[in-house]
Amino acid sequence: MSRAWLIGLAVTLGSLAAYLLFWPVSISPQRWTPQEAPVLAGDYAPNDILAAIQHLEAGPAPESVAVDAGGRVYTGLLDGSVVRVAPNASPVRIAETGGQVLGMAFDARGDLVVCGLDGRLLAISETGAVRELLTEVDGYPLSLVNDLDIAPDGTIYFSESSTETTDTLLDLLEHRGNGRLLTFHPNSGETRVLLTGLYYANGVAVSADASFVLVVETTKYRVRRFWLSGPRQGENDVFIDNLPGFPDGISCDDDGLFWLALVGPRNGFIDWALERPWIRKVAARLPLSWFAGAAPRYGFVLALDEDANIVRNLQDPSGRTFAGISSVLRHDDTLYFGSLLEESVGALHIP
Repeated sequence: MSRAWLIGLAVTLGSLAAYLLFWPVSISPQRWTPQEAPVLAGDYAPNDILAAIQHLEAGPAPESVAVDAGGRVYTGLLDGSVVRVAPNASPVRIAETGGQVLGMAFDARGDLVVCGLDGRLLAISETGAVRELLTEVDGYPLSLVNDLDIAPDGTIYFSESSTETTDTLLDLLEHRGNGRLLTFHPNSGETRVLLTGLYYANGVAVSADASFVLVVETTKYRVRRFWLSGPRQGENDVFIDNLPGFPDGISCDDDGLFWLALVGPRNGFIDWALERPWIRKVAARLPLSWFAGAAPRYGFVLALDEDANIVRNLQDPSGRTFAGISSVLRHDDTLYFGSLLEESVGALHIP
């Protein structure tokens, strides 16, 4: 090797090291020491129940699922379209929202209310007409509106994952309490902030009796509860903590069970990096493409009762059938699944 080549290599490596260690980034990561991840045994013992999932053709990243009064299944896609899906059929395009669609639910009038990654709460009529319900709160534009649920009185409870960015990866790397839980009353237009300081606020579910609402904190591996009525009205607590995976969407069925989607199991390296902010600063300087496909394919869903007891544990450790589950919704005797990784909605008959 020539001396000039070695000098050039040293300069290149030095420049790369300087970039990775010192180039300014738009986040200020916070140190956090998570609890030791629970062992996948007992309530979390692996099984292959989700290997029986059937696929309903949809399109890229069908993150959330909703079912109308007639039992028809809908999902939103990466390109901003909303489609209706069915077994052995091509998806039917219902509407175009202009931005990636996340959480969704039908209201009492039959409109499909959806969350937009671009910070909008939208309503879609049966004819496919799209109207904006909410784009700002207290004079400030919404940012990353993620999931919602609608109470019997029509109140929309929704999460804003981060008030600081619409870049999910950057918020995850920063690991600060930038998320919120909010309410919106369509008739009055009134909005209210129920909780702040949430760590990537995600799935939202109102209990069957509407006495409380749950909101997922993905990067704290937990679910929080806000009491809507009763002696603890206005208070909040932790519903379940130290989950064995990354929680995403949550829904409540007619029997009062909460179905919780885990995108995948906990990762030892991520838990280690949460204690080392500088590692996450370095990661923020890397191309997004480097993180694509980093998570293993794994299917994981839990069902919890109103006391947070785990009553169902559905898994597919191989992840070959359906993985990256971001939402789960029960309708009659079928579970429907959204996914960050698949191009279809999952369906599974449950006894």
